[in-house]
Amino acid sequence: MKRCQWAEGSELMKEYHDKEWGTPIHDDRALFEFLTLEGAQAGLTWLIILKKREGYRKAFENFDIKKIAKYDGRKVKELLSNPEIIRNRLKIEATINNAKCFLKIMEEFGSFDKYIWQFVNYKTIKNHFESLEEIPAKTKESDAISNDLRKRGFKFVGSTICYAFMQAVGMVDDHLESCFRKRK
Repeated sequence: MKRCQWAEGSELMKEYHDKEWGTPIHDDRALFEFLTLEGAQAGLTWLIILKKREGYRKAFENFDIKKIAKYDGRKVKELLSNPEIIRNRLKIEATINNAKCFLKIMEEFGSFDKYIWQFVNYKTIKNHFESLEEIPAKTKESDAISNDLRKRGFKFVGSTICYAFMQAVGMVDDHLESCFRKRK
């Protein structure tokens, strides 16, 4: 079975690639989870984040957006001592801040899903890359998402993070042409 080369490094990466990466997601809780995890990855590898994913789910109450938006300084201190997540104050505080911003978007648009998918006209952008080197780090769509999220107060949402988010949640299909997951 041929898959995208980046996934060949570990069983965890293979499983993530084979079952999740690039699959369209329309559930707000799951979208918040990926936005948080992609921001947590900044400066790190995705494998590190995948290894800590269950720790994140426990620490952030399965990404319950309303609960996270109410976290206070005491909760930040607790999270900073949790070895199951990335213990970076800026990233933890960004998660709490982003939960508050996320809720505002949900209120304005009815769901974060309706808001975020508008940037790709509500359908997956299907790319046709032959090699990893062809895949961009960011696009005009990820630039637009990043700019809009920043205007709305979000943190850790640069264009590269937004593009990785788009790939993860299926807004863009960057599976290589040779990959068994490529939607023909």
